[in-house]
Amino acid sequence: MEAFLVSTGIVALAEIGDKTQLLAFILAAKFRKPVPIILGILVATLVNHGCAGAVGEWITHLVSPQTLRWVLGVSFIGMAVWTLIPDKFEEEDAKLARMGVFGTTLVAFFLAEMGDKTQIATVALAAQYQNLAVVVAGTTIGMMIANVPAVILGDRIAHRLPVRLVHGIAAAIFAVLGVATLLGAGESLGL
Repeated sequence: MEAFLVSTGIVALAEIGDKTQLLAFILAAKFRKPVPIILGILVATLVNHGCAGAVGEWITHLVSPQTLRWVLGVSFIGMAVWTLIPDKFEEEDAKLARMGVFGTTLVAFFLAEMGDKTQIATVALAAQYQNLAVVVAGTTIGMMIANVPAVILGDRIAHRLPVRLVHGIAAAIFAVLGVATLLGAGESLGL
C-alpha cells in the first residue's frame, strides 16, 4: 500500500504545472472532447510508466543493494531539485491533429513524457519498491488525478492552482525520500 500511495502522491503533485499537464490544457481547448483525451492520457501513461517501471525493476538486478541505495537516494534528491524548475511546453507536442483526438493525445503524451520527471520518478520508485504493478498503478493514477481536471475544467482552474506551493510540497517529498533512502530507511524492507 505504501508503494501505491507514495507513487500516486508524488506523481500527482509533480505533475501540477508539468509540461504534460500544460499539454492536457491545450488538447482540451483545441479538441473540446474530454473522453478521448482522457483515454489517450491513460493509455500513454500506462505504456510509458510500464516501460519506465520495468527499467526500474531491471536496474535492481544489475547493481548491489548498497549501490542502488545511493543511486536512488541521490536520484530522489535530484528529482526534488528538478521539481522546482518550471516546465516549458513546446507547441510541436500538440501538432499531431491528423491522427484524431485519441491518437493525437496518445502520441503527444507518450512523447512528452519521455525523459520527464514523472517518468524518471517511476523508474526510481519501481527500483525502490520492486513492485512494478503497484508502482505503475500508483504513478498512472497520480497522472490522472492531475490531468483529468485539467482536461475537464481547462482554463477555469489553470490560474487558480498555487503551482509553486504544490511543486514545493512535491520537492519536499522527493527530498525526504532521498534522505531516508540514503540513511537506509529501506533496509528493514530488504532494500
